[in-house]
Amino acid sequence: MLRKDSLHPALSHSSLEVMNFLNEVTLRFPEAISFAPGRTYEGFYESGRLATQLQSYVRYLENQQGFTEAQVRTRLFQYGRTNGHIQELIVRMLEKDEGMQVDPQSVVVTVGCQEGMFITLRALCATPRDVLLVSSPCYIGIVGAARLLDIELIPVEEGPEGLDLEDLERKVRAARAEGKRPRALYVIPDFSNPSGNSLSLDLRHRLLEAAEREDFLLLEDNPYGLFSRERERQPTLKALDKRKRVIYFGSFAKSGFPGARVGYTLADQPVIDGAGQQTLLADELSKVKSMVTVNTSPISQALVGGLLLENDCTLLAANQQAIRFYRENMETALRALERAFPRDAAWTRGVSWNHPQGGFFLVVQLPFEVDDALLERSARRYGVLWTPMRYFYIDGGGERAMRLSCSYLAPARIEEGIQRLARLIQDRIEGRLP
Repeated sequence: MLRKDSLHPALSHSSLEVMNFLNEVTLRFPEAISFAPGRTYEGFYESGRLATQLQSYVRYLENQQGFTEAQVRTRLFQYGRTNGHIQELIVRMLEKDEGMQVDPQSVVVTVGCQEGMFITLRALCATPRDVLLVSSPCYIGIVGAARLLDIELIPVEEGPEGLDLEDLERKVRAARAEGKRPRALYVIPDFSNPSGNSLSLDLRHRLLEAAEREDFLLLEDNPYGLFSRERERQPTLKALDKRKRVIYFGSFAKSGFPGARVGYTLADQPVIDGAGQQTLLADELSKVKSMVTVNTSPISQALVGGLLLENDCTLLAANQQAIRFYRENMETALRALERAFPRDAAWTRGVSWNHPQGGFFLVVQLPFEVDDALLERSARRYGVLWTPMRYFYIDGGGERAMRLSCSYLAPARIEEGIQRLARLIQDRIEGRLP
């Protein structure tokens, strides 16, 4: 029998349990309306499309790349290149959708975005002095990866307008004064998970200037950028990056389908060795990846490649239905909150929420603490699930807030779920629920 305290300390940390909770809590309470997981809406998926996408990619190999039948067989059934084999299609997509000019050699195709984070942190953080800055609250995936790699995390405050740059620079300078090296800042500029907040264009420019001035990298994660409620989308940090300060994490989980488990990391930073030889950071990440997953599934890459080819390599075109659906879902949730928590009712004082301009998530602030015990009662007695915001803070915070995910449910279920949530909150405020 193994003792828990003989295993890696991160395995005993609550942050490593949250991801499993988010994936499994809906299964534990199948009758409850779940605002907990940031899942995509399954109504978009047709199993027959998988075969079609695979065939689209095979035709591309044969007709455009000149592959023989034997070469196609090798491409699909063998391990393949560690960095992946759909970089050319990803580059075309990035140019059309994000206005980026990208060298295919700077792209590593990963097993979801999560692997990209892990291998990037492993490559960048070479000594215990190297620390990672993260927005607070923060996506739990990057927190868990850093803890498993024994990388110290420094939280940077996030307000309604996004990251607090003054707090960022204070934290960077304080870390240096303690002999530490702030290596990078992880940030989701568009409709962040968990807060739903976004960075203004001015703040994006100022953040890039701060990274250059204070000499750290930016790890930009962009899973939700397509799903804006506004007609005009903000440019990504990477699209604005003129000095190669940004490492860009992309994923096909939200814009394709999560089951493919395909993401990519754009790492175009030059790396110079002791002999003066130059490579790209993507080449160094490939070495780490080769020891973690060997390569990304060629079949999954083919399915994603087929999706891109069928839509002229633009995810904006492929996701028009999803963009409309998620926009309407967020607007449905916001309207339902307004109806369920009337401003003229005494019991709603202290209840508020933000108004994200896109994405999957919003946050409700409450006049009392929310915890796992309340969540259990919420599921069993009221039939509604949500996520305590405290899960997303690494140094305390979020005790009186809950995250709602608006992505997974049909609009009618969102409205019913908000009504159930309002009954829970009113009963808690008025003392009917201890």
